[in-house]
Amino acid sequence: MTMRSRTLIALCVGAVFGFSGAIAGDVMAERRADETVSPAAAAARPNALPWEQARLFAEVYERIKREYVDEVDDKQLMDKAIRGMVAALDPHSAFLDTEEFEEIRLSTMGSYPGVGIEVVAEDSAVKVLRPIEGSPADQAGIEAGDLIVKIDDNDVGADLAGAITRMRGPAGSAVKFTVRRPNTGELLDFSLRRAKVDVRSVSQTTLDPGFGYVRITSFSETTADDVGRAVAALKRENPKGLHGLVLDLRNNPGGVLEAGVAVADAFLNEGVIVTADGRTPDARFRMEATPGDLIDGAELVVLVNGGSASASEIVAGALKDHNRAELIGHKTYGKGSVQTVMPLAQGGAIKLTTSRYYTPSGVSIHGKGIIPDVVADTPEAAPADIRVSGKPDLPLASRDQEVKLALDTLKSREVMPGRVASKADIAAVK
Repeated sequence: MTMRSRTLIALCVGAVFGFSGAIAGDVMAERRADETVSPAAAAARPNALPWEQARLFAEVYERIKREYVDEVDDKQLMDKAIRGMVAALDPHSAFLDTEEFEEIRLSTMGSYPGVGIEVVAEDSAVKVLRPIEGSPADQAGIEAGDLIVKIDDNDVGADLAGAITRMRGPAGSAVKFTVRRPNTGELLDFSLRRAKVDVRSVSQTTLDPGFGYVRITSFSETTADDVGRAVAALKRENPKGLHGLVLDLRNNPGGVLEAGVAVADAFLNEGVIVTADGRTPDARFRMEATPGDLIDGAELVVLVNGGSASASEIVAGALKDHNRAELIGHKTYGKGSVQTVMPLAQGGAIKLTTSRYYTPSGVSIHGKGIIPDVVADTPEAAPADIRVSGKPDLPLASRDQEVKLALDTLKSREVMPGRVASKADIAAVK
């Protein structure tokens, strides 16, 4: 399937009614048009404007304009109507204004102008997960765990989306941060200058000689290339070869569909990766693997949990169905639909569900998720807990129980698919 100008996310209307007087005119025009044809012919026109509903919309709109306790701006009211119309379709479809469209576009590109901080909403605050290495935030001394109190003297509170918006800005522009350092309670001020930040959604480490670990936090346009570089780095660290690899997709919410397909393809030599069905030709597609396996057939374990969704589930489903990898962890989220981001003529866009996708075995995981081959008998980690729990100076497999289970599985292959792992299997090194 070729790339289209509309970005497919992992995160996939008819007439827009005008303002009051225009709506009434449109309604009447539609009614007059219908009066010139027979009822049977009118019924055969599925795309005809539903004038009864349009008239109802006009009536409600006029009542709100005339009688609502506060005066309502026309544009705001219509924006809310449009948002409600799209959002009512399903939980994943949405209307995006210009700023939201730009945000989602930047999130899929792999780079953006900003300060270089990964953040999460936690305990009614916005917490720094980590500053990206080499970014303005990293160079200024902002640390993982810092709580962002103010940005440009504006209180942040728990407004994650607002904080992200304020962090972004043209490269070279200045921004001021006030953070609270938890271990001391001290308030610290930082003056930063925004720059182009390369988002690294892929990280890697060697767990034991011959056994590597790759974590993917999201799928952007650069993810597949980043996975290739991560595996190449592991091979350099292990000159005697990679005997096994742990691919960590826990709490990965998805992203660009093609990136997920490319990552699955990186570990498969052949076979279907994903198929999709929808109403338009573009929404119906079939993607297959091409020859070549990054780790040359070495053993592969994929870690998943309830935060693994969309493109993550495409990767996990393809590798599982082809018996290429063993899945360990917890049941995945269960998002089996594809959203297409469609730019609009007046600015902004709609993110619209356009397809339902199926794993290579023909199964829809929507609302069901994927049950791993080995269900870990551990609590599911929150996004902030993965790779930062325990003592950071200890090896990863010593502070992450599921990574230890994956490594032991690669080494012994004695954990049989389909059974529940016991606490003894996943006991962390104390």
